[in-house]
Amino acid sequence: MGIALRNASYSPNIKERMDHSAALFDESGRLLAQAEHIPVHLGSLPWGLSNTISYCQREGMELTEGSMVAVNNPYISGTHLNDVTVVAPVHAGGRLVGFAANKAHHSDLGGEVPGSISIASRTLQAEGFVTDPVYLMRGGEFLRRTLSEFSSHSRTPNERLGDLRAQAAANLTGARRVSHLIGRYGLAAYRDAADASFDYSSRMTKIRLRAMKRGVFTAQDFLEAPGGIDVTLKVAVKISSGGIDVDYAGTDGQLDSPLNAVMGVTLSGVYFVVRALAGDDIPANHGAFAGIRVSAPVGCLLNPTPPHPVGAGNVETSQRNADLLFRAFSGAIPERCPAASGGSMNNVMIGGPSWAFYETIGVGLGGKAGMDGIDGIQSNMTNTMNTPIEEMERTLPIQVTRYEFREDSSGAGRFRGGDGVVRTFMATGDSTTFTVVSERERHAPWGLFGGRDGTTTKVMLIRRGRGRRIPSKGTYLLMRGDEVEVHTAGGGGYGNPEQRRAEDVREDLADHLISSGYARANYGLGGLKTPPRRK
Repeated sequence: MGIALRNASYSPNIKERMDHSAALFDESGRLLAQAEHIPVHLGSLPWGLSNTISYCQREGMELTEGSMVAVNNPYISGTHLNDVTVVAPVHAGGRLVGFAANKAHHSDLGGEVPGSISIASRTLQAEGFVTDPVYLMRGGEFLRRTLSEFSSHSRTPNERLGDLRAQAAANLTGARRVSHLIGRYGLAAYRDAADASFDYSSRMTKIRLRAMKRGVFTAQDFLEAPGGIDVTLKVAVKISSGGIDVDYAGTDGQLDSPLNAVMGVTLSGVYFVVRALAGDDIPANHGAFAGIRVSAPVGCLLNPTPPHPVGAGNVETSQRNADLLFRAFSGAIPERCPAASGGSMNNVMIGGPSWAFYETIGVGLGGKAGMDGIDGIQSNMTNTMNTPIEEMERTLPIQVTRYEFREDSSGAGRFRGGDGVVRTFMATGDSTTFTVVSERERHAPWGLFGGRDGTTTKVMLIRRGRGRRIPSKGTYLLMRGDEVEVHTAGGGGYGNPEQRRAEDVREDLADHLISSGYARANYGLGGLKTPPRRK
């Protein structure tokens, strides 16, 4: 399904970055299987599918053979407006046997800025085009009205049409494969296999939970709202023989800015962290998550009410939630939990009246027992690739003038955090709108068990050769030759830096991940020289 979506899509964000996800469900809406795509998409899909089916039943929308529905209202489908969910019923022998569903990030759906994620939005409607579930296909044919609604609200209408058709292709692929399985083995065997898989995942998860310390473990972290305001996130994780209870009581209330995260996003963070700790050898299906219970007060940042905006909650608040949960679980299973990651998707949106570009930029992962953090990679709730520079410069008035690891950004530790990256964008045309939405500008990614914090995010505007620091959340008008330089955060370190092996420090120095001054200040190794960079 995922390959079909990628291959048929039009936009670089899906075709190159693979900012999409796919899953299969049984006729009751229980998750059967998912692709290894985007955690924040995948964790919200069961919640969104359940809401979508309920909506269709209330509104008399029959999910007959040959039909598909599309929805992007986050309060129904989860995540944010850019993520369009497409659901198709799967039939075999004239009977409903399940659902194929996928979610893909559309680079632009209107709104105040190209890319549709503006930190200035005060309502959901200000973020762009919003639709409750509507038919995308009926009787095997696309509905022109639905296609027109999506395309007419976008600065890049042809991309929207191509990406929606690609999403339909993904679901058709999934439906064909399920129908083939049932035709080969029979419906009864198919259902028995699904139940056996649910039971296996449930039993395996319970076994892994036994390795965790029982009790209640709490954590607190902060999100950075515009204007220098800190927003508090709190969690209490109760681990017992009956499963895991996650309670977000004490988290600050919803905001009139798009940092709110709908409940589907909050659930996805919990599912991701539990899966990471329990082991990815457990099949990711309904059984793996059946013993997890999550509560968040209605009207808090992690369970807002419409029409509060949520565009950045899916990409930034979700990341903070993952770090928050890892910090809580570190009291129960310290040998498995990492220090904080760079903690941001570092969203970059660039565009004009008739074009739009969107991508996210990697960070450093936190160190963990026995392993350094990975350098310059997407972390936690996202799993995309970068946009190839050649693709950007071939089709858009953008040049990338710098792209490298951010030296000295990792948190020192026995196992260091990963380095962030530096990525610089130059406008080659006039009147280019540049929006950046990043986190960890004020609150550094924390180290764990004696490890030191990673370096914070920094964004620079370079005009006529002179640079100045700008807020990491904002929209800026660029003229020809202006550059924006995004320095992403490094991951926190794990364990006492004094216990790091000298040969590992020398290797980091040789790779230009750290400088000689950093080695001296953090590891007490003086007299080392930074080798010249290889050309």
